[in-house]
Amino acid sequence: MSEKADPAPLLVVDTPSLLYRAYFALPSSIKGAEGRPVNGLLGCANLILQVIENHAPRAVAFCNGAEAAHYRTAAYPGYHGDRDEMPEKLVWQWEQAPAFYESFGWTHHTTPDLEADDLLGAFAEVESAAGGRTLLFTGDRDMFQCVDEDVVVLFPGGAKAGPAWVDVAEVRKRYGIEPAQVPDFIALRGDPSDGLPGAKGVGEKGAAALLTEHGDLETLIDLAQRDAAVDSKSLKPRVRTALREQADELRAFRHIATLQPVDVTRPADAPTRYADAARAAQELGMGALAKRLEGLAG
Repeated sequence: MSEKADPAPLLVVDTPSLLYRAYFALPSSIKGAEGRPVNGLLGCANLILQVIENHAPRAVAFCNGAEAAHYRTAAYPGYHGDRDEMPEKLVWQWEQAPAFYESFGWTHHTTPDLEADDLLGAFAEVESAAGGRTLLFTGDRDMFQCVDEDVVVLFPGGAKAGPAWVDVAEVRKRYGIEPAQVPDFIALRGDPSDGLPGAKGVGEKGAAALLTEHGDLETLIDLAQRDAAVDSKSLKPRVRTALREQADELRAFRHIATLQPVDVTRPADAPTRYADAARAAQELGMGALAKRLEGLAG
């Protein structure tokens, strides 16, 4: 008897991550109707179409949310503090994105109180609970915490090679930790893109070593607060001092890095509607994309 084939995966897209990457990867001289730049819309669509060609997902779900969730800025005011405003030439494209991508048969989801990454994690959880598999297409390394035998992160890479395949083995290879340890790792190492400084004097290698030896942040804080010396290769005196003095701050960093639950419904199977998408692309003045989509529809 032949083995049962794996179910077609659900593709879940981090809309802000992919749109921004596409916008900066392609020149804004790429214009559509009325002379408006369409480089972000075009580049993001091409990225998704490449994944569909390679992995044949059962449905595609786009996720959006708040730029910085209130609970995260409340936990640490510096969270996302250094991020620039959205480029002016991306604003119109951002507004068009939901309707444009829905013309492909791809669903659009948003949460006003949380962030896109929380939605991505929620969809992966509900898909796994139903016995399915999930591909999370995102450039946010925080999402590595979701990776397991049923969930893979597709991390944007070169246009020809396609996104990197980040599974459990790849997380271990990149960071030397287990996926479930990612929030603790971020708390210790810090995350410049989110404005989180991490534990003083620890860094990436130090964070990995601490977690490999001791498991999690709370255990490390507990060990650091003991009066007696601890027999440990990674828990040096200066690190113990940082853990003691920054204990509450590090707990806040871990909370910020940990995905929050969102109530979502598992998307139904939905094949890409290439003919409808071709018409939408043509209306926005993306003739080359429209022609490609017409070919796929045929």
